[in-house]
Amino acid sequence: MKLYSTRNPKHVVDLETALFQSLPPDNGLYMPDHLPVWSPEQWQAIIPCSFQEIAFRMAKAFLQEDVEDAALRRMVEDAFAFPVPLVRLGEKRFVLELFHGPSLAFKDVGARFMSRLMAYFLEKHQREIHILVATSGDTGGAVALGFHRVPGIRVTILFPSGKVSALQEKQLTTLNENIHSLEIEGSFDDCQHLVKQAFLDPELNARYVLASANSINIARLIPQSFYYAHAWAQLRRMGITEPPVFSVPSGNFGNLTAGVFAQRMGLPVKAFVASTNVNDEVPQYLQTGVFQPRPSIPTLSNAMDVGNPSNFQRLSSLFNQDVQQMRKWIFGYAFNDQQTLAEIRRVAETEHYIVCPHTAVASLGLNAYFQDHPSASPGVFLSTAHPEKFANIYSEEIRALPYWPPLPTAVQQIMQQPSRAMRMKNDFETFKSYLLEDL
Repeated sequence: MKLYSTRNPKHVVDLETALFQSLPPDNGLYMPDHLPVWSPEQWQAIIPCSFQEIAFRMAKAFLQEDVEDAALRRMVEDAFAFPVPLVRLGEKRFVLELFHGPSLAFKDVGARFMSRLMAYFLEKHQREIHILVATSGDTGGAVALGFHRVPGIRVTILFPSGKVSALQEKQLTTLNENIHSLEIEGSFDDCQHLVKQAFLDPELNARYVLASANSINIARLIPQSFYYAHAWAQLRRMGITEPPVFSVPSGNFGNLTAGVFAQRMGLPVKAFVASTNVNDEVPQYLQTGVFQPRPSIPTLSNAMDVGNPSNFQRLSSLFNQDVQQMRKWIFGYAFNDQQTLAEIRRVAETEHYIVCPHTAVASLGLNAYFQDHPSASPGVFLSTAHPEKFANIYSEEIRALPYWPPLPTAVQQIMQQPSRAMRMKNDFETFKSYLLEDL
């Protein structure tokens, strides 16, 4: 598999280089030089398959030149040892539950696969690496749990002070050993900027092998395409043949980009809905044709509080920087906190189902799409996190409902552990000094 930089298509590297380098030297993002395309027969063949089997077949389509089949199957079976069920809420409304992994968030899918892919190459070459990751909440927990005790890997996680939930913070700050957390006095965008500066710093790169576990790393995105195929296969097993509309809660836009990967492979898809909170740079782009990053605004759906989504580079590259092409497949809607809370209550009362604030935004986006585009297609909105991760936003009335999803025992135990994080001002020289002294 070869990959090119979104800033310079002539800069081409192999998978291992992209995996560990994370960012090209020109500050672009790595993209596959081509996406594998399956025949209709290959898609039909996955309909009866488990998530693990679908994931293996799709991973092989991407990585067969780089990883032996037996090793790839072990990676997939180990990384995806949890269900990804599609739950029917109405005649045309379905929710894909992506929160059954250890961190209770969809990012387990990308982080766990990437950690095992990295371990595969590290063992092969007897290397060690240092992972730097910025998080607005869920990425950090998924990375911490996915990379905990993985040989040859040290992880430093940056998170914005006071802007992650209590459960998210525990997942970031309680594992220790090879996992280290920095509480940054700033926003997620500030954390992400510090990480990007580190990757471009010559002194740090001369001293260490640095890599990223954010969705800027292509190894996070590829496995996220697998669950779109799994959702489609589950719909087909229910006897539903129309291509689905996928509503994706969107912040850094890796999740939506992965869905477009699957669609380009040939997955039957009617449309994608880019559902955002008030950080609506991409919906605005779809309306105006102008992409205008701005400082992020804090919301209840904090993992989506991104003012300059990195993966917009990839999304734009997939559509040749042509907003007209993008508008044919992607429809953008944005919602505020009041609408999010109202949707949480509506879904609980009318559909007897509890959604996290990010999932509520996706549900709102799907409703808005069908209001504007009546269709026979089913709608699937992605549930990206367990509601308990945002427990403080729910009323006691909703938390007392009999269908409130219980918190797994392993996660309850994490809540009892002491937190360990170093507080740090938003300053690159301070961050760089920490890395040079501490790694």
